[in-house]
Amino acid sequence: MNTMVKPTQLISFEKGKELNKNYNEKRGALVTERSGLEDANAFWFSIEELERYIAYVKENAVEKGYMVDGIRIYLGVYPETEEKNAGYTTVFLTPTGTIIDEQGGRGGASLQGNALDITTIEPLNFGSMGNPPKLNYGG
Repeated sequence: MNTMVKPTQLISFEKGKELNKNYNEKRGALVTERSGLEDANAFWFSIEELERYIAYVKENAVEKGYMVDGIRIYLGVYPETEEKNAGYTTVFLTPTGTIIDEQGGRGGASLQGNALDITTIEPLNFGSMGNPPKLNYGG
């Protein structure tokens, strides 16, 4: 039986509410003012989709000669030509890691946060936004 290991980077519910409130007041308000859109501030991916993406990344990374060490989350904005989401904020996930050298070792430094994007594996996008697009955490 596998024993679950509690993640080390958890925050409290209260801290999450504070961070979301700060974003809405300090960044979200500026985005809304500038773009004229009530923009997204939260995105949702199913556990199944995230697990499927992680499995896809791990398998493809080995085939392409990489050792995966994480997932980086980028912010983006859909182009004005995007019919449904034109001008809205999005997030996309991309794997990070290092090239495996010919001896099977790591071919470059990869420290937390400094890992290189693996650009030969497609990023994951198209999570769903709230409706309306803006949500308040815990509320």
